[in-house]
Amino acid sequence: MFKSLSLKVILFGFIFTFFSSFGQSFFLGLFNSSIRDALSITHGQFGSIYASATLLSSVVLIWVGKKIDDINIFKFAFFVIIALSFSCFFFSKISSVTILFIAIFLMRFSGQGMMSHTATTTISRYFTKSRGKALSTGWFGLSTAEFILPVLIVYLLTIYDWRNIWIYTSILIILFLPIVSFSLIRKLNFESREPDQENLNNQNIKNWKRIEVLKDYRFYILCANMLAMPWIATGTFVYQSFILSSKGWGPYVIAQSFMVYSVLSVITLFIAGFLIDKFTSRKILIYMNLPLLLSIFVIIFFDHQFTSFVFLGLIGITNGLANVLGSSTWAEIYGVKYIGSIKALTTALMVFATAFGTALFGLLIDKGFSIEQIATISGIYIFLSLVLLFLVKTKLNPVKI
Repeated sequence: MFKSLSLKVILFGFIFTFFSSFGQSFFLGLFNSSIRDALSITHGQFGSIYASATLLSSVVLIWVGKKIDDINIFKFAFFVIIALSFSCFFFSKISSVTILFIAIFLMRFSGQGMMSHTATTTISRYFTKSRGKALSTGWFGLSTAEFILPVLIVYLLTIYDWRNIWIYTSILIILFLPIVSFSLIRKLNFESREPDQENLNNQNIKNWKRIEVLKDYRFYILCANMLAMPWIATGTFVYQSFILSSKGWGPYVIAQSFMVYSVLSVITLFIAGFLIDKFTSRKILIYMNLPLLLSIFVIIFFDHQFTSFVFLGLIGITNGLANVLGSSTWAEIYGVKYIGSIKALTTALMVFATAFGTALFGLLIDKGFSIEQIATISGIYIFLSLVLLFLVKTKLNPVKI
């Protein structure tokens, strides 16, 4: 299905999305209790720090992320690797609220932001005809991490101090990822893109600059739908300990449920990849948040321990769709010439949404809201964004020139 160079690009994306997990909310949320105990802070205080640091990282990402359009991809990737390794080491040194803020900023910027941005931008730009399948395979890296790491980290925390885990992670990154980048993308250039007839067809499609995208009303409706998953899932992951106590579930239930989340994410990833290549992202997008909306109903109306598996499983389905659609949709509608700049903006907005979700959940928890009430607010947002998308679904075709 893919040629040698194409496989290298996909493998690079797979590994970078896997390692982006160290800056993802599901991973950082595993250390929530340890950090709050060490610093004696509340859920709301942790959420405010997490949100403000994440917000700052999204602002910086808009500027730094666009450089991928101008810099050799190998050099860009090497910079991201160094940043992530240093960020993990710095995270192990958290000793105050100020250090916590800086540490979260570094992890969100280098991990969730730059690692995933580098992976998906490279794949989106290189592939055309097989973009959906390539992105779904690349995002499999994050799904693999989501399957393995929650249970692994919960186990390791019973053996090692949480700070040591971060030091070991930093060492792994700086030893392994430079070798990966050197082997896979050192000689990559986008003049040798995936060859197919669609490359010729795309010459008649307008390539939008970022400033033009910002003036397009469709962009904001698409973003309203794209950002639902990041802020709702982040709130769930970061405050998983609150959900456990609210529902009276055992300490390992959500960690185990992440396996269902991951498996369904993976299955959906590959199905989505084939569907996108066959029908286009624009036609699949309307279905993306329906499983997420169903998960809201599950968490509101059911309390049994098994609910956790259904809840996270449905989120996993939307996650699988969102991971692929969140990259391919922009390339389809706005072209690939300036995709790095556009993806830097959308990735930054995604990171901002996670900040919003963390702050909102933390504030509502401290105000005494139940998980069911928080879920109701989330469900209303999803429904309204879906209505807006339905109204413009026939107006999402790329502009011909």
